[in-house]
Amino acid sequence: MTFSDLNNIDFNNIGTAPLAVKVIIVVLVAASIIGLGFYLDTKDQIATYDSVKAKEQELRNIFEVKVKKAANLEEHKAQLEEMRRTFGTLLRQLPSKTEIPALIVDISQTALASGLEIKLFKPGNEIEKEFYAEKPIDLVMNGNFHQFATFASEVAALPRIVTLHNIKLIPDKNGGSMTMNAAAKTYRYLDNDEE
Repeated sequence: MTFSDLNNIDFNNIGTAPLAVKVIIVVLVAASIIGLGFYLDTKDQIATYDSVKAKEQELRNIFEVKVKKAANLEEHKAQLEEMRRTFGTLLRQLPSKTEIPALIVDISQTALASGLEIKLFKPGNEIEKEFYAEKPIDLVMNGNFHQFATFASEVAALPRIVTLHNIKLIPDKNGGSMTMNAAAKTYRYLDNDEE
């Protein structure tokens, strides 16, 4: 059978065609059916498979992270409990509303005990934060460097938290003493009804 014989095939009488032609036609029809089946069905299944495979990897990663967290759960609980104890200890160092006047007196007595001359001691209004309130005190004092250092050390040693901010030391013209401008801040925790 030659190529010219293929041109002379009568498609109305395909049953009388030579065996080679019948095999070629069957192969072409089968290939068309397989190709069409792949295009219509299998291609979508492969795309679905790929997306499910990617989702599986994402879920595996999430699972691994959660397994690591679960493995350390007891450590995390212990850390949380330790943080709560530490927070409670620090919170107890903040004075209550009734202790603020006594703390202000302690700060002024600490300045006097350090040998400083108080020019200005002005408590400001409280500034409320999340769970605590900040009480600023503007200070202007005269003394020498060692007296200021003693004052700062004694303020740090008070049983309640007091911090010094915006410290400015200005030497006097005669050279023997200085003026310190500063802001002392003390803090108190807010009662449950204040929060």
